[in-house]
Amino acid sequence: MNWESLATTTELAEGQLLICTTSAGDEVLLTRLQGAVHAVENACSHDGRSFEGGCIEGDGLLVCPRHGARFCLRTGKALTPPAYTDLETYSVKEEEGRIFIQPLD
Repeated sequence: MNWESLATTTELAEGQLLICTTSAGDEVLLTRLQGAVHAVENACSHDGRSFEGGCIEGDGLLVCPRHGARFCLRTGKALTPPAYTDLETYSVKEEEGRIFIQPLD
């Protein structure tokens, strides 16, 4: 599979949420947790809207800014209502100062 560059490593600080768009037009949410970068689709499975304005709680819980649904940033698993469907996750690597993901099929 091809890897797609979405950001530089300096654009993503620990605990920060960074929304990027793939060449196919899909929005991806990047975050750095304990030094590792994680990537999930940027659409809450409850209402399909962006996580912009959301936050990270505890040890990697993504909180939706509208209804408080929580997701595991490492696995995409939906953990609390009103979301019951998991988020898509992306494989991520860092190379030569860039963050790459493998786009979904």
